[in-house]
Amino acid sequence: MKLWKIPLTFLMITLSINVAFAKKEPKYEKAHQLTPEQAALVEKAIAREKVIIKSIQQRTPLVETYIQEMRPDDKLYQVPTGDTYMLNRVDFRKTFVDKPYSARSEKGHGFFKGSLSAFSNIGKALHLDKETFNDLGFTQMMFLDPNGFDQQHYVFSYVRREFLGSVRTWEFDVHPRPDVKGNGRFYGRVWIEDQDGNVVRFNGTYTESASEDNNKEYFHFDSWRMNMQPDLWLPVAIYVEESQRIEGGKTVGLRAQTHFWGYSLTLPTRDSENVSVQVEGAVDQSGDSQDVTPLQATRQWVSQAEDNVLDRLVQAGLLAPPSDFDKTLEQIVVNLAVPNNLNFPDPIHCRILLTTTVEATTVGNTILLSKGLIDTLPNEESIASVVALELAHIALGHHIDTRYAFNDRLLFPDESSFQRVKMNHSDLDNAAASKSAIAYMQNSMYKDRLANAGLYFAQLTDRAKALKQLNSPKLGDSMLKADGTPWLADLAKGAPKLNQDDTTQVAALPLGSWLKTDPWDDKEHMLNAKRYAPLNARDKMPFEVTAIYYKLQRYEDAAKAPADTTPATPPPPAPAAGQAANPAPTSNN
Repeated sequence: MKLWKIPLTFLMITLSINVAFAKKEPKYEKAHQLTPEQAALVEKAIAREKVIIKSIQQRTPLVETYIQEMRPDDKLYQVPTGDTYMLNRVDFRKTFVDKPYSARSEKGHGFFKGSLSAFSNIGKALHLDKETFNDLGFTQMMFLDPNGFDQQHYVFSYVRREFLGSVRTWEFDVHPRPDVKGNGRFYGRVWIEDQDGNVVRFNGTYTESASEDNNKEYFHFDSWRMNMQPDLWLPVAIYVEESQRIEGGKTVGLRAQTHFWGYSLTLPTRDSENVSVQVEGAVDQSGDSQDVTPLQATRQWVSQAEDNVLDRLVQAGLLAPPSDFDKTLEQIVVNLAVPNNLNFPDPIHCRILLTTTVEATTVGNTILLSKGLIDTLPNEESIASVVALELAHIALGHHIDTRYAFNDRLLFPDESSFQRVKMNHSDLDNAAASKSAIAYMQNSMYKDRLANAGLYFAQLTDRAKALKQLNSPKLGDSMLKADGTPWLADLAKGAPKLNQDDTTQVAALPLGSWLKTDPWDDKEHMLNAKRYAPLNARDKMPFEVTAIYYKLQRYEDAAKAPADTTPATPPPPAPAAGQAANPAPTSNN
């Protein structure tokens, strides 16, 4: 039948019916009615959500957000093209008030002068301004809906039961009721633990009212909580991802991780710049000789400055307390010091900075390596190379400014730590330490694996332009010079050429590969995870932000578990060319 022979009236009726059906098409799938047991658990979750919000308002955690802009890549799937880093201490006690950790200034170390909204800054970095997101910006990803998470505003549909680690949860799909108006309503899935009804995970996005269809302005996120104390679940991490893969196009997506820690930290005062430093664990030296030589006195003075700074950084939530992994690093110090005849009068200690930025420094006889640096180092020899660099600073006498031996110089707000504590070395000191570090490595047990260590710095250099913020230290020294070349360039020169297709060549790891931070007390633990060699180039993801997944555990179960005193195991040596990559041994921590 030819089209022009169809009666016009019939065409008009058909068109009207199609339009009518298009207008009536529901925005959300029809929800299944909850059973009494399911409805009771949802009501528990609604009540517990209010308790969690009140608990968070009593805390002053640190909030670190690291964002990588991504573009499609035919071989690697996606590669980073730029990055943004933010660290804030957030005070929820009265309202959403933040105290950003001000960046280190090269012109001076002035007092902290004030702050903008931490989460607004994060929102802006994610391109979420107030017009397209909401007044609380990125904060809302910590919560489902701070003002209206209930059955009057939302529809719940049961999905299934699932274990997240050892915690049994019930999954529900959630969306706003059709008659509810307003921006920023949650739309996605929630996981509710079955004992007390706490929401332990939720992922999805935010949406407009049912009458509108404008979700492109809201990013998708996966928000996790952890049982940190009895009857207390608090936010621990948020993963954000957006990508619109157009083959051959220029569309740029992003990945972001936000981590929370320091929940047990307190702010002694709200507005005062004077913060008292509490020093515990005094060492009994009553049995020592009464007299000291000028050299000993000088070393004690440096040690006093070291102790003051380390205590202050722990209080500020920037330095982890001592951990078993520190002992692993200190064994590497021994592996370097003994063959090089480095006889230090006092023991060399190692500690972990809690920042994701790739940096390292020394404070007196203590080597500080950032979590981001440790996480991305693929093997023991690469860890040894950065330890050697810092060990050389100590051997050459590049100690911290002794003005910090005066305790009053450390009485400042936590957020001023980056500005007020100067721990980075000069370019001249770094150049001298680099030469000594190369010599230490050549005389050590790592001398036959220097090329593996060099691969790390080759990969770091390759990504340096795209990941400027990752390589911008907050407290210490970058692994790269101002021109983007590594301080340990001689190691990189001896390394083989980077080959993404060679699965036995793992030059650097993704962020978060080795350590996890306890969000309550800031202690560092090695991941208890099985390691797998990459199957293809896309599995490597050097220095990249990845998705987050937690094996959740109830606080009571963790407390009952026997303490494990087994030292952390360092990454294994990298395989020689042509050999298969061996998975790293599993840590028992």
